[in-house]
Amino acid sequence: MMIEFKMPALGSDMDEGTLTEWLVKPGDVVARGQVVAVVETTKAAVEVECWQSGTVHELLVPVGETIHAGRPLATLLAAGESAPTELSGAPAEITATPQSARRRWVSPAARRVAASLGIDLGAVSGTGPQGAVTIADVEHAAAAATTAPPHTATTDRTAQMRRSIAAAMSRSKHEIPHYYLSEEIPMDTALTWLADYNSRRPITERVLPAVLLVKSVGLAARRYGEFSGFWQNDEFQAGSGTHVGIAISLRGGGLVAPAIHDVADKKIDELMRDLTDLVARARAGSLRSSEVSDPTITMTNLGDQGVDSVFGVIYPPQVALVGFGRPAQRVRVVDGGIRVMTTVNATLSADHRASDGHRGALFLAAISEHLQLPDELEK
Repeated sequence: MMIEFKMPALGSDMDEGTLTEWLVKPGDVVARGQVVAVVETTKAAVEVECWQSGTVHELLVPVGETIHAGRPLATLLAAGESAPTELSGAPAEITATPQSARRRWVSPAARRVAASLGIDLGAVSGTGPQGAVTIADVEHAAAAATTAPPHTATTDRTAQMRRSIAAAMSRSKHEIPHYYLSEEIPMDTALTWLADYNSRRPITERVLPAVLLVKSVGLAARRYGEFSGFWQNDEFQAGSGTHVGIAISLRGGGLVAPAIHDVADKKIDELMRDLTDLVARARAGSLRSSEVSDPTITMTNLGDQGVDSVFGVIYPPQVALVGFGRPAQRVRVVDGGIRVMTTVNATLSADHRASDGHRGALFLAAISEHLQLPDELEK
């Protein structure tokens, strides 16, 4: 049976994009999870993955066209399937456009840098594999230019991004009955453990405190599943895994919140590598479709940005967002005595349709509990 491959949802604030590149052609065999196209959105160049295996039969969308989530992009033939008689013969005219567009590869990050610097990619010589254009090639072309590059493209993109974020957050506040909870979490035990853990590792392999927060959120979300999933079709739908979206600020303004997948099942050194890679690619403007569509819960961590607490707005169709403020030394009463310790304020923004305050309190308590047992976080 012919398989229809559709444009995936890219998040509540990225519901459309422009197809900039096909990485396959009719007749190619594709595997599940393979990147087959690149779509440019207001936030990033998203590498679109195909979640079916088969043979590409027909490409339905030409390069340069703006597409919305859910639109068919291509058709695939299942293993052993032949093309239907009425569809056989010469491929659609559209296939010529993607093939010509693939004469040389331009990385999504290089494409974004070129747009921000006003560089014509057609005039850039590629030095990467098979003539691929890299970021270094674009920067070299910019340095060789005799006039200052225009910044109109960057300004327009930033304005579009702000509008997209505003629309998504307005929808969230309009549709989702938010409730908010806060918990002050002691961090001395976790930070002491982490300092010892890092002292036994090379500098390049040391773990940031944020990774402990990510892991604790993932474990708590797996334990209290009503905070890890989506509100769709007037009901809660649990996520297929515990995929924590990480709010990442972009250099030109705005933010994205792509996912680290299966957080509860990963060791902290693996999470550190995933986090480092995700932040670098997000700021370079190169993400994968599964990373922007799969988060089952989002975490925002302002770290040392100077605020005690952050109460976030839920990304629909998700049902919860966890925020962490600035770690600081604070006075607490412990066992009847006064003690100065490092704490962090954790907050929960949750959807009252999917959970209530009692369960939300237990969820925040679970995050705190995991941070008091850092040895368990490493497993």
